[in-house]
Amino acid sequence: MAKATLTISSKNYSSWSLRGWLLTKFSGLDFEEIITAPDDASARAEILLLSSSILVPCLRHEGATVWDTLAIAEYLNEVMPSAGLLPDDRVQRAHCRSISGEIHSGFTTLRASLPVNLKGHFPGFKIWSRAQADIDRVWFIWRDCLATSGGPFLFGEKRTMADAMYAPVVTRFMTYDVKLEPDLKAYADTIMGMPEMKEWIAAAKDEPAEIEELEVEY
Repeated sequence: MAKATLTISSKNYSSWSLRGWLLTKFSGLDFEEIITAPDDASARAEILLLSSSILVPCLRHEGATVWDTLAIAEYLNEVMPSAGLLPDDRVQRAHCRSISGEIHSGFTTLRASLPVNLKGHFPGFKIWSRAQADIDRVWFIWRDCLATSGGPFLFGEKRTMADAMYAPVVTRFMTYDVKLEPDLKAYADTIMGMPEMKEWIAAAKDEPAEIEELEVEY
């Protein structure tokens, strides 16, 4: 049987690629990466939030082609159910899906004003008021989940779909020096300390290409 493939774009800039890659890693599915060059027109549009149809990441496995991160998560939960990408409890599964869907479709101001840039670090970055409203909502979601589950991940001891979906937000907070209260900082440190995140970030820092529009200090 041919190995699954996951097509991704820039590891330094692409939040969607990071989500899809983490989901696949968390699932335990054996896969091969196919990397689209950041200067490819479609990849560039995706990274700069200019594409109305985001086709990266794209998972191909046993005849299935899945290109939306939520769809990838649900597909992986079906084919690798023991990985626990969704919580066992029915109510918690619903909550996990809800907060994953929220970050998937919302927070546009946060994404636009604090773009993912793993090579960058901007101490004292000025947060726009509208972006702060998005940040406050993320904080509320994290506090609520951690208070209910006890951590260290949003739904307890196991990484779920939600942790993969919010991981790029964690990197944004690190890049733009967003201060976190202790419980939220502990969660962010847990995400950044995962071996998968360390692997991704090391590859991102070795990535030679840069996208000029994302090197500007807003």
